[in-house]
Amino acid sequence: MSMTPTAMFASQERGLPLLRRGKVRDVYQPSDEHLIIVACDRISAFDHVLPAPVPTKGMILTRMSNFWFQKTEHLIANHIVDYDPGPQWYPELDWYYEDLKGRTVLVRKAEPLAIEAIVRGYLSGSGWKEYQNLGTVCGISLPQGLEESARLPETIFTPSTKAQSGHDENISFDEAASLVGRDIAEKVRDASLALYGFAAEHALERGIIIADTKFEFGLVNEGADKGELILIDEVLTPDSSRFWPADSYEPGRAQASFDKQFVRDYLESIGWNKEAPAPPLPDDVIEKTREKYQEALLRLTS
Repeated sequence: MSMTPTAMFASQERGLPLLRRGKVRDVYQPSDEHLIIVACDRISAFDHVLPAPVPTKGMILTRMSNFWFQKTEHLIANHIVDYDPGPQWYPELDWYYEDLKGRTVLVRKAEPLAIEAIVRGYLSGSGWKEYQNLGTVCGISLPQGLEESARLPETIFTPSTKAQSGHDENISFDEAASLVGRDIAEKVRDASLALYGFAAEHALERGIIIADTKFEFGLVNEGADKGELILIDEVLTPDSSRFWPADSYEPGRAQASFDKQFVRDYLESIGWNKEAPAPPLPDDVIEKTREKYQEALLRLTS
């Protein structure tokens, strides 16, 4: 019988000021200059954190993000200071313990932008629903006759608001520019499209289609780099992207995936009303989700 790995639902507050607990990550602020981010094994769907964690998920997300942060440094700077920080950082706070290894990063503090940067290369999810009704995706007109999961004629940048609670809302580029300034909005758009194009090519060589993904950016607010736009949070993970196996891809239907869609599909199948409290996931759904995330990591980073 295989042993189920131990899960970390939440990290311990040990010697560090807790800034916030997100849907997956616990963020600590040891100084004005740095943040310590711990990726836990929580999983969310439909804007709710589910009660049961997925063991090792946070470690998988951290390894994958770290891989992409390193792989894309030539395109845009990112927030990483140390990919695997240990007790040598802020020893006076006595914050480190062994369970943090593999799921923790030390980063430059930055002011997150008020928008999320979504890039779509294929017609799926909310974009497919809008296209069926209006022939557009986030207000961008597309050719008639496209099928579900079709590759788009060209990759599109579709920003959204960053809701503190509830759903993010898709917005136009002009609306994004009004929130962050046109110069910043253009830099975010150009960086997002470059990141997606680079990553999609790499992934396809390894048998994965990146249908769409979400990036987050921030502005450095201290030191000589103050005002610099950098890539933050996580990058090109199964939590923030749609990963499809290329060998079974077929337009005209929903696709198999290496991402959180498996969990969403299960929750839809049991008729959950998407209101709190979120239902627990069966053990087999948890294990299958872990396997899908692990498969994506191995394919993309090997």
